[in-house]
Amino acid sequence: MPCTVEVSHRFESLHAHVRFDNGAVVQPGDEVLVHGAPIEAPWGKVIVEHRTATITRATWLERQWTRLTGDLDFMELCEFSFSEEMRA
Repeated sequence: MPCTVEVSHRFESLHAHVRFDNGAVVQPGDEVLVHGAPIEAPWGKVIVEHRTATITRATWLERQWTRLTGDLDFMELCEFSFSEEMRA
């Protein structure tokens, strides 16, 4: 399906987003493969490209498993913090 890929490598925002041009929605457990070469934005730039993507839908069981274990994976991320505090 057609999609728009936006890759930003700026001080204000470092991100990569995929929007499906037909309004498709990705559910928990689904896999998305964006076709084409990797997009590497140089520092200070935002690159927007139109690509084709394939969405592989998860089965009911895979979707439930992702919902169940996703909360646990999120808690692992909560163990890390980022601060400007310097330590000697």
